[in-house]
Amino acid sequence: MTGTPPEDTIGRLLVRCPDRQGIVAAVASFLSASGANILSLDQHATARSGGTYFQRTEFALPHGNLDRLRAAFGSDVARGFGMEFTVADAAVPKRLGIMVSRIDHCLLDLLWRTQRGELDVSVEVVVSNHPDLAPAVESFGVPFVHVAVTPETKPEAEARQAELLAGLDLVVLARYMQIVSGTLLGALDAPMINIHHSFLPAFVGAVPYRRAKERGVKIVGATAHYVTEDLDEGPIIEQDVIRVNHRHSTADLTRLGADVERSVLSRAVRAHCEDRVMRDGNTTIVF
Repeated sequence: MTGTPPEDTIGRLLVRCPDRQGIVAAVASFLSASGANILSLDQHATARSGGTYFQRTEFALPHGNLDRLRAAFGSDVARGFGMEFTVADAAVPKRLGIMVSRIDHCLLDLLWRTQRGELDVSVEVVVSNHPDLAPAVESFGVPFVHVAVTPETKPEAEARQAELLAGLDLVVLARYMQIVSGTLLGALDAPMINIHHSFLPAFVGAVPYRRAKERGVKIVGATAHYVTEDLDEGPIIEQDVIRVNHRHSTADLTRLGADVERSVLSRAVRAHCEDRVMRDGNTTIVF
């Protein structure tokens, strides 16, 4: 495979369909006939036969038109294989909205990585149910909107949040300490990613690290997952852990846990925004 000149359009093709013979050949032949050069191709089938087939292909299209290629692929290939597919332009950053409460480590990490170019995304707005983090967010040049949430005003608050987050590609819950209702999920066109410590469901509540210290845990970790109406049970994208021991205080566990949460969330966001995650029911295929 040759190098990619700057004028090439880099596309990402994601395919999902019933598994059968000839899919790879059909996709590769179509891209070749369209003048595209395949840069990488990853695939997975859920069973040896009769399963679901997933494929992610990244390709270079010299002076290409992805809209034209998308339409042609739908009629020439996808229809015959019963495919669900997307074609994304790798040069167009995903547009993110972030929801947060008062805990700032995940939020600031995402903003910092974006500012440094480590995350190729565009953070359009940060929405919070508390005003505390406004100065920190605005220092990055990102709009901050405070939407107070109480049990009595939650429907109105979520309607306002839905307005602020409309039209985005992804919403990230960066330690947003509210349960998101099915109404808000349904109002958004974008998927939502959440981060939480991996003690769940063993140490639920407000002081999980203190309770973990009392129980003598030997690892702390974090899980990033898509949000569904089933609390903290959505498809998992990324996880990690770090070993701890009896010498670590509750403060140590909290600090180490925050480190893992930052890393796991940023990796999950990057994977999603690079079109490397495909959902299969309540699980994921991450290429």
